[in-house]
Order: sequence, then C-alpha cells, then structure tokens
Amino acid sequence: MALSDAKVKAASVPEGKKQVKLSDGSGMYLHVSGSGKYWRMNYRFAGKQKTLSLGVYPTVTLKEARKRRSDAHKLLDKNIDPSQAKKKAKRQAATEHNASTFEMVARELVKKNRVNWSSGYARSVESRLEKHVFPWLGSMKIAEIEAPDVLGVLRRVESYGKIETVHRLKMLCGQIFRYAIATGLIKSDPSRDLKGALEPLVSTHRATITDSKKVGELLRAIESFEGTFVVKCALRLTPYVFLRPGELRKAEWSEIDLDRCEWRIPAQKMKMRVEHIVPLSRQAVAIFQEVHEYTGSGKFVFPSIRNVHRPMSENTINACLRRIGYTKDEICAHGFRAMASTLLHEQGWNSDVIERQLAHKEGNAIKGAYNHARHLPERREMMQSWADYLGALKEGANIIPIHRIVS
Repeated sequence: MALSDAKVKAASVPEGKKQVKLSDGSGMYLHVSGSGKYWRMNYRFAGKQKTLSLGVYPTVTLKEARKRRSDAHKLLDKNIDPSQAKKKAKRQAATEHNASTFEMVARELVKKNRVNWSSGYARSVESRLEKHVFPWLGSMKIAEIEAPDVLGVLRRVESYGKIETVHRLKMLCGQIFRYAIATGLIKSDPSRDLKGALEPLVSTHRATITDSKKVGELLRAIESFEGTFVVKCALRLTPYVFLRPGELRKAEWSEIDLDRCEWRIPAQKMKMRVEHIVPLSRQAVAIFQEVHEYTGSGKFVFPSIRNVHRPMSENTINACLRRIGYTKDEICAHGFRAMASTLLHEQGWNSDVIERQLAHKEGNAIKGAYNHARHLPERREMMQSWADYLGALKEGANIIPIHRIVS
C-alpha cells in the first residue's frame, strides 16, 4: 500500500520494537528508527540484492524520494547500477567543488609538502605563486588551462628580466599540474609544451676569489671589519666552515659541541635534508668561544640585532662584504664555498671528501641519507689544514701549493 505525506509524518517505532519499514512499492520504503526516518530502495543487480539510500526525511520529501526511485529504475533499465552511479556523481561533485581551480590545487600541494619542505621554502613558493601566478591563473579551472595561458603568465615575468624566476615558476607550475594529473583532475601537463618558448637560463657561477694573494687580502679586510662583534664573528667564521649562508646564520648552540670540535646540523636545516657534520678547526672553535660570551645564553649563535629569538638576516654577510669594500661581482657569501672547493682541489684533496664536506647531493640517495659521517677522519684533517692555510694567507705568507698524493 502506497504511503501518504500524513502517514510518513506520523510514522513512529511501535513500542517494543527498534525499527519499522513502511513500503511505498517498487522496492522503496521508509526505514523508521530511533535516530530518524530514511528513504531506502531494494533492487537486484547482476544477480545480487542491493539497497540504495534515497535520502533522509523530511529533507527529502515523499515526492522527491519517488522521483529518485524513478531515476534509479531508469538506470537499471540501462543496465547501470544506481549505487555505483551515485558514488561516481559524488566523486565528480567533490572534485568540482574542492579542487577545480588552479589556486585550490596549488595550495593543496603546498599543504601536503610542508612536512618535507623547510618553512622558508614553503613561504617562498607561496609568495611566488601569489605574486606572479594566482592573479592570472588562480581562479581558472585547472582542467581548462592550456599552454598559452601558462606562457602568458611566464612571459609577463620574463619581460621584467627575471629569467631565473621564470624558470622556477615554470617548474613550480609543472609540479602543480602533475599533482592534478595524479589526483585525476586533468590528463596532461600544459607546461610541458612550453619547451623552447622561453628565454633560456644561462647558468652563472657565484662570485668568488681563488687567487691565494687576494684571498689573504680578503681575510685581512675581514679582520678590519668595524661592525658589531657578533656579526664580525659570523663573518670571520664563514671562510672556515664554507657552509651555505642560510645554514651558518641559523646556527644554534645546541648543535655545537666545542669539546668534540664538532657542529652537527639537523637534516631539516640542510638543503639536501641530510644531517651534516662540520668538523671544527682550532681557529673555528676559538671564534665560537669568543661569541659564546655574548650569545651563549640564548638559542642562536648569531641572533638578529632586533630580536634575539630570530637568527640574523640572510643578507648580513653580503652586507658586511660590501662594507669592507668588495662588490657583488668580486665575492658573495656563497662564494666562500666555491673558494674552498677550488683551492682544496688544487691542493690535491680527495674530491669525495671535499664534496661530502660541502654537503653536495650524493649520487646514491640511501648512501647520502645514512653516511653523514662518511670520510669524517679525512674531513677533520682537511678542515684543520684548510684553517691553517687561511691563517698563513692572512699573515701574508707566499704559499706555494703542494699537491697531496691521493692514494
């Protein structure tokens, strides 16, 4: 017997029972329980008995439930399982609602990668996207974006002469499109079709000094620096450890063991995400001991002048080099790494030892992840020899390189 609106409204669970089912015909019924009233439809598909949920009363009225029953029977007539069709429609609706635009997909990618990216890199990625990409592609449905759309965004940045930024943005957009492919939003990456359409990136070497006489002049100029004592210590330490500027400025006292003459930098601070050990020469230890009198009670070895709870600015070392008279074309903070690499290779040190101390990427990912102490005895010897060599240059000695015999 068919149901009526009044019957549905008055339906309740009889005393002594937990539930009751009121039929409306053609497999549809109202399932009444203590928690509510639910429309259901029983049907057979591929020889199996199944149940389809048609909604919850009163949100779904009797009239609407009958319409949904009719739609389900139409699908069955076409040999389509209405339960599977409903699931597919939900997935499509969720996709269109939650991840349809370029900006939504991009922000989801950033969110998922925050655990692996440094906070600084994550901020850099978001900043580039917000400044150069989102204003033009952000609101577009990602499935509708084509190669010319991406090219237009990149050429706008290219017109400013920021060629390196252009290529970084292209790579970043490629990451976003590949993520969209993996999550089933699109079929192909439009940024792949831009090959040859942009001004090529010409690699440039970091400005450095490798002439021993000029290195000595630089070291003496560093000693004459008249800035704050803590900043001067950071500047003096830079040539001895040849770390990346960001790794040095974020040094924390908890990472440094002056008794063992060792500095262990956690993986999350390193570019290659592998723990790095810096053997400290006697000269480096002496600098740490000097600065400890000023900052040893805090977290950072080289804190910001304005806020001791933050490390010094990323531009501090470069600013110091400019103050002592060196231009950006002569030497930069990153250039001390190239200086050490060049001169140590000239002196005949094992290339593997040098590369490991520079914390360059290992060819073997497993080896790189677990062998952070690889070549450590040789690295200790090399770091002390390097410090002694710099000391002699600073004193003005005319050193003739003696090539080591590598066994």
